[in-house]
Amino acid sequence: MAALEINNETARLHGPLLQRAGAIAASLFNGDAIDFRDFADRTPLRPRTRCVRLSRGPVCALAREGASLTSMTYPDPVSETALAMLLAASAGPEDPIAADPESLSVFALAERLAVSDIPVLINGPTGTGKEVLSRFIHTRSNRRDQPFIAVNCAAMPETMLEAMLFGHQKGAFTGATAASEGFMRAADGGTLLLDEIAELPLVLQAKLLRALQEQEVVPIGSTRAIKVDVRVIACANRDLPTEVAQGRFRADLFYRLNVFPLELRPLRERPDDIAPLAFAMALRHRGAMGTGTEAVPCFTEGALAMLRLHSWPGNVRELENVVRRAMLLAHGSARIAPEHIVFDSPARLVAVPAIGGLELPFAPPADAHGDDRKLSSIVQHSEARAIVETLEACGGNRLRAARELGISERTLRYRLASMREAGIEIGRAVMGGGR
Repeated sequence: MAALEINNETARLHGPLLQRAGAIAASLFNGDAIDFRDFADRTPLRPRTRCVRLSRGPVCALAREGASLTSMTYPDPVSETALAMLLAASAGPEDPIAADPESLSVFALAERLAVSDIPVLINGPTGTGKEVLSRFIHTRSNRRDQPFIAVNCAAMPETMLEAMLFGHQKGAFTGATAASEGFMRAADGGTLLLDEIAELPLVLQAKLLRALQEQEVVPIGSTRAIKVDVRVIACANRDLPTEVAQGRFRADLFYRLNVFPLELRPLRERPDDIAPLAFAMALRHRGAMGTGTEAVPCFTEGALAMLRLHSWPGNVRELENVVRRAMLLAHGSARIAPEHIVFDSPARLVAVPAIGGLELPFAPPADAHGDDRKLSSIVQHSEARAIVETLEACGGNRLRAARELGISERTLRYRLASMREAGIEIGRAVMGGGR
């Protein structure tokens, strides 16, 4: 990947910040497409580049000027806020955003995998960015100029899955008024992302296995196999070895896909990603493709502290909800402050005495000691207590409890699973409840 080019004057004025951000940006973005420069530098922009103009000032400021120019003012070059702002300003529309060592190591490994054609299995909870990682692998591969087709296996009607994956002939079934090539043939020469692959029915899993092994598909209504050249990336938000053990996923397909597994951790386990993601979302939802100057409200240190302390059961999708909500509440203001941060579930916000004027979104357990004093542990225990109490009040009924908590039943299942993995005891009566 091309290294970032920075002129001497810009390096002199903004070196401390650019040194920190440069290595991260070079590993995630196309260096040829980014132009860092001092705000006073008005030389013509290079074609097909994103320019970030930097200036020092007493307060943070961020503005998007058209589709390819962002201006940024920062007071402290060694602050995490300045780093987060610069990474967000540097990223393209489909570029990944990351600063946490955990995430950066995954992307570094993904870049090494990209040059091969081996299947990749990406594991992680819903909303952690598995499709973003898949696109990153595709754009770093030799297939980058060929199609990238993303298929959500859980979103397609089960009766139509086979036709949508493998295609069909005209008249092959009722309603087939025209032939269709299907997703696998549409991805020929490129990459096919199969998201939520655990949702595929067993019968279709067998047909998919054959298609992957032989690199050919047989459209419904045809007797002739058609060769395809497809690199497959599969994503799962459930533990596939467990699905295999319980007979819900074919072992042979699992081993076919599991050539090189990657795992994306929940957002709460990569806290350094939160600030750059929040700024990137603020830029995106402030009219990033507008033609005029679009000032973006900046997160205060207190607001960023609240975001870092939240447990994020909905991961990046929940963060985007919170950012969009904060921007609406901060309408007309240049700052997003703690009072503008409203999380998806009130059950996760437990009031405690203000510290330095900031009310923190957790309550430490009375018997906290040792590692339990860590903020991440305090947040997790507070959330677990709220979930268990609500489930008990609902007689163990997960659907009712999810409604009371203001989350989906799927999110509640994920939180219960993560609580078990973290060693948090959950009563049998609670876990035994049905819908």
